[in-house]
Amino acid sequence: MMQKHGEPDRPRLPRGWRRRLARLPIAFYRAGLGPALGRRLLLLRHTGRHSGLDQFVVLEVVAHDPERGTWTLASGFGPDAAWYRNLQAAPKTTIQVGNRHYAVTAHFPSAEEGSELMARYARSHPRAARRLCAFMGARVPNGSPHSYRQVGLRIPFVRLEAALGQHLP
Repeated sequence: MMQKHGEPDRPRLPRGWRRRLARLPIAFYRAGLGPALGRRLLLLRHTGRHSGLDQFVVLEVVAHDPERGTWTLASGFGPDAAWYRNLQAAPKTTIQVGNRHYAVTAHFPSAEEGSELMARYARSHPRAARRLCAFMGARVPNGSPHSYRQVGLRIPFVRLEAALGQHLP
């Protein structure tokens, strides 16, 4: 399903019990159980752009480069997701991967970079890529790299870069 201008219909933010379920992984991190969630998820702290309060969200890592100390995330709820907008307003923050904490700065790749990121993600994690596209209402009719690149043009990505001097995984 597509909206005007070729934009996919974005999923609605979870409410009620679905919101509580979606936020459950935050409790895992707070209880010291982050390693149980693996390296494909991270806990992102972001500062509310209006409230100034610390907010938390668990997100899937689309790409990780341990040598460069970067983690790349996709905003499945689009550019209006609170965490995405909060990072645009205050890009310096922290993440937790497993039980390790990192100071990071958010950078926002271009649509062309997003296109390539999505194609690489689909190659590395084909089932997860199909689920992400279905979740966002985006079509990948033949599952080709080209179709994932087209979807990647419309997904906002964030690259988190670790501050210098940190011991990286």
